[in-house]
Amino acid sequence: MSEPSILLTGAGGFVGQHLLPALKSAFPAARLIPTGLDGHDRLDVTDKAALAAAFAAQKPDFCIHLAALSAIGASRADPENAWAINCHGTINLGRAILAQSPATRLIFISTAEVYGASFKPGLPLPESAPLEPQNTYAATKAAAEMALCALAAEGLRVQRLRPFNHTGPGQREDFVVPAFAAQIARIEAGFSGHEMLVGNLESERDFLDITDVCAAYIATIKKFDELPNNLALNICTGHATRIAAILDKLLALTSETITIRQDPARLRPSDIPRAAGNPDAAAKLLHWRPKKSLDETLASVLSHARQSTPKP
Repeated sequence: MSEPSILLTGAGGFVGQHLLPALKSAFPAARLIPTGLDGHDRLDVTDKAALAAAFAAQKPDFCIHLAALSAIGASRADPENAWAINCHGTINLGRAILAQSPATRLIFISTAEVYGASFKPGLPLPESAPLEPQNTYAATKAAAEMALCALAAEGLRVQRLRPFNHTGPGQREDFVVPAFAAQIARIEAGFSGHEMLVGNLESERDFLDITDVCAAYIATIKKFDELPNNLALNICTGHATRIAAILDKLLALTSETITIRQDPARLRPSDIPRAAGNPDAAAKLLHWRPKKSLDETLASVLSHARQSTPKP
């Protein structure tokens, strides 16, 4: 593939901050167009005119659509905003591409949350599993996927990726691994007592390192034209880990004696006991497999939390 032009929405978010340098490394001569990054075009996906103008001017070869209200709690607290950004913003984006830059290939970053109640039997799910979202965030993403299916029938070139839980340095404390790591770092620094607040430790999730997720997105760019249009692909390991095991691994990395207390505020109204995906399709079609171990990932998140915690 010749070096492409790539427009990246939501470049200022957690994934975007890792993906942008990964894209620069994978495509050194590419024209990268980050939006949502300080000092760059913010590109509000709820603004149809701004989207139309951006795609008319840039006509990128690819658009990786990361921009979203991604935290489940934030979407539950402000559902109107979640629907406006995650669903209607995606529709606006797809329509702008069709109208202004129909050759652009769209890579839509969905979420494994769209499977929802389909996880209840506890088996690793393939992409053919029904979408049964159980929270607002998942519902907005599932609806966006269905809207893209309709736009694909009108000619939109699109692939839909469903990443499972992923983490790494720089992720917000809205998510479980950085929340644990930040509390440990603050205890080590002497900013709080020796007590950690946690949610449900019995849930099991399929965890990925952010570098592996970025590698999957890059592989999708490279393989895009070989894939059937409007494909859905799981980005996952195929294995679920208990949240309690995640906590134990992080606690093993500190010399502090820490007491664990469950915080009712950290419990979700509907929490799937076990969520894992089947990664076979991505392995076959993208030639992608995750490489980083969970231990490596957790160590990197805790190290970043320590570096980010000021000294007393």
